[in-house]
Amino acid sequence: MEAAGGAGGASGGGGESQPPKTLVDWALEILGTADPDEKARLGDLAATEWLRGAIPLPYDPSRPARPPPDRPARSAAVRLLPPSRAPKLGKGGSAQSRLALLHSLAHTESWAVDLSWDIVARFGAPLRMPREFFDDFARVAQDEGRHFAVLSARLRELGSHYGALPAHDGLWDSATRTSHSLLARLAVEHCVHEARGLDVLPTTISRFRAGGDEQTAKLLEDVIYPEEITHCAAGVRWFRYLCLRSRNGDPTASSIPQTITQCSELPRDGTGDIHKVEEVEGDGPKAELAQASNGDDKTVQQVEDELAKCKLVDIGDDVEAAVIRTFHSVVREYFRGPLKPPFNTEARKAAGFEPAWYEPLAVKEVEGQAVE
Repeated sequence: MEAAGGAGGASGGGGESQPPKTLVDWALEILGTADPDEKARLGDLAATEWLRGAIPLPYDPSRPARPPPDRPARSAAVRLLPPSRAPKLGKGGSAQSRLALLHSLAHTESWAVDLSWDIVARFGAPLRMPREFFDDFARVAQDEGRHFAVLSARLRELGSHYGALPAHDGLWDSATRTSHSLLARLAVEHCVHEARGLDVLPTTISRFRAGGDEQTAKLLEDVIYPEEITHCAAGVRWFRYLCLRSRNGDPTASSIPQTITQCSELPRDGTGDIHKVEEVEGDGPKAELAQASNGDDKTVQQVEDELAKCKLVDIGDDVEAAVIRTFHSVVREYFRGPLKPPFNTEARKAAGFEPAWYEPLAVKEVEGQAVE
């Protein structure tokens, strides 16, 4: 599908092409759109239409699922380098360093738009995921597109623009490694990379504030930070869902790696409730960490309700421990190296991500011995 023609049809611009019919059709349209601003705009339109019910189906069950591209269309205006050759961003002590940090953040958010729509297109239909899965990741995609738009606008206000500096596409490298497995994609992209963003964002905010750029600091603190917590929460929530669904013998969970066997440990009759996103105590921005500006806190409860309907929330401590062991195995197989502390335990907890999930992954295992 050609990006230009599809964009015109989707936006009602009078072109001959028809608007996409399902959410997966929209996702493929967005992944085929190279211009980052248009990509974000179409993503916002698709998510809005889907969430208000104007798009009737997540996918068409009567036709074979059309695979997404191996690599999304991307603007040639952004010069890409291997991660090892990407220039250092600095610590925000100069105006130039702060521009580099801001450009890097905008670049990450643009890739996050593609990652969100890719998970919808690549895994949603083949695995027959419930409607709440599509709700969650449509909202995530919409958030990421808005984040890119506001950061790109801030770059222009500061006399620069997105594409003024080189960048790397390391995020898509990990997406390629997990393209065959939704379990691995959720673990690496949403529970490792997204959570790492939560770890470093407070320091990034402090650097902009210390450099006198209060406007960017507030943008990151009040808009992007709280919404990124809900994105990590979505990864944790649907990782649990897949483990539990696999244990229940659902044949559509076939993209779970066969080498990962810990899910077979899950008992069929747990007694506890699935862990919910917890709010953070206190006043000010920290008290808002578990809430999103567009009602994503309600989405958390909606998905928990759907899990209850599927009879998948009756998990006790032993089941949670088995899910966590599965998470450790998946991350060790698909993520290179240990996780880097210090961890933002408060924000991770708000995402339903307890230390037992990630602290054991902060050490290397050498010949059977764990070393820091």
